[in-house]
Amino acid sequence: MDVNSCINDAQEKMDMAIMYLDESLAHIRAGKANTRILDGIRVDSYGSMVALNNVAAISTPDAKSIVIKPWDKSMFRVIEKAIIDSEVGIMPENNGEIIRLGIPPLTEERRKTLAKQAAKDAENAKISVRNARREGIDHLKKLQKDGLAEDEVKDAEVRLQKVHDKYIKKVDEMFAAKEKEIMTV
Repeated sequence: MDVNSCINDAQEKMDMAIMYLDESLAHIRAGKANTRILDGIRVDSYGSMVALNNVAAISTPDAKSIVIKPWDKSMFRVIEKAIIDSEVGIMPENNGEIIRLGIPPLTEERRKTLAKQAAKDAENAKISVRNARREGIDHLKKLQKDGLAEDEVKDAEVRLQKVHDKYIKKVDEMFAAKEKEIMTV
């Protein structure tokens, strides 16, 4: 294994950390309608558990509501129960045609709690990025023991540090954007 593949492996792990952070931040409700808060909900459809968006059309007609239109009328009760049982924390309203979720405004206390959760997710992503860098450096040290020149190892460590810094900056930017979204009334 050479220096470039070592750096690419670390970068791939850092990409995974960013993708995970993006996913976890998307599930944090920030006071305005976002269909991604329903991504984790599974419903029983003909004997198998499937994602909610596989059995219904989900849209946001305005900033304060999400509309779910099941493709099969028999799914209304199942979808409603899945939403009630989930961690979304919003009571669905059913008018026989569609299921509407009214997004309530967040209280100041809830905003602070959500901001803390986002900060924790961002810190976990930073830890993953740092771990990827550390693993890369350990691997480079092994390569040095196997005969790679010390200068090449030092150059590779500098490149790895630059990649690390770029990803840490991206985590900080993603967290700042989410925190702003959460705290905006």
